[in-house]
Amino acid sequence: MKSRSRALDTLPRLSYTTFIMKEVQEAVTLLIANIQRIISVDTRKLEYIIASKVAGGHVILADSHGVGKTSLARALALSIRWHGEDLFTEEVKIERFNRIQCTVDLLPQDILGYNRFIGSGREIVFNKGPIFAHFVLCDEINLLTPKTQGSFLQVMEEQSVTIEGKIYHLPDPFFIIATMNLKGVHLFPLPAPQLDRFMIRLSLGYPSPEDEEAIVTRHSRTDAWAGFSPVIDSLDLIKWKKMVDEVQLHDDITSYIVACVRRTRTHPDIEGGASPRAGVRISRLVRALALCRGLDYVPIDYVKETFIPAMAHRIVTRDPSIPPEAVLQDILDSVPVEGEKRRRYA
Repeated sequence: MKSRSRALDTLPRLSYTTFIMKEVQEAVTLLIANIQRIISVDTRKLEYIIASKVAGGHVILADSHGVGKTSLARALALSIRWHGEDLFTEEVKIERFNRIQCTVDLLPQDILGYNRFIGSGREIVFNKGPIFAHFVLCDEINLLTPKTQGSFLQVMEEQSVTIEGKIYHLPDPFFIIATMNLKGVHLFPLPAPQLDRFMIRLSLGYPSPEDEEAIVTRHSRTDAWAGFSPVIDSLDLIKWKKMVDEVQLHDDITSYIVACVRRTRTHPDIEGGASPRAGVRISRLVRALALCRGLDYVPIDYVKETFIPAMAHRIVTRDPSIPPEAVLQDILDSVPVEGEKRRRYA
């Protein structure tokens, strides 16, 4: 790989690399089309979700009831062909897709699992929880109590579970989509350390009148999911995740990301700024997004378009009436890309 200190527009593009990147782009396009057969979702938002998965991150969908959050997660999971009939890790069977329907009475062991004695009590058996899956849909996560929400911290950061001193590693690929309702009763805010572990937060919003008519027509039938089948392989996801490291992130773009993240700590309208983890997550997200779009380098525009959805859930504004998105847009508008590089990458 060429040195990152060289300008991106002078780097040679190897035909083999370009071919591989285009293969990824075509597969992602096929995946998006497959999901949109079931649910009408903005293509760019689907790209962000897929890029988060490829990057090894997790996604939170915050929205009103009934806009398709669960259907989207299910469609993405069912679009993947999981390899192997019997998937085990450390003697724990791994499921392909699990759904956790969150309620206020769920306990950490209901998610992670627990040890139990069998026979005369001399043998201990681990009962795995639903978190042991390649793809986990955590539905209505803010219905969980803070104690149970805390069970996700190690899972999301270290991809492992510790039960009574023993560590159980989760599979690769491993991906969580959590849905969060914005209105309702018995809702518990997610703590900042947990929100910080989500790579991106999105809102699907209400569909257009045309899309809503299509939704009503499609899902009023009992065979709405008939013929829905996988279009990519789980081994592809593993390969793409490794390829993210090969996507070039120029030093000046890294500096721009860091400058924007650091500005959240000094902006007068922000009470709590973003952690260094935020910069790491954004840099990996934009690399994965470039890969999904068939590029082996990151244009500056990719940082600008993902900065708000990657950061809005990580900051707290001093005035609750000021949305985080407005403050983050002000940061994007005020933090410059240095001199000639601005013209080169814009």
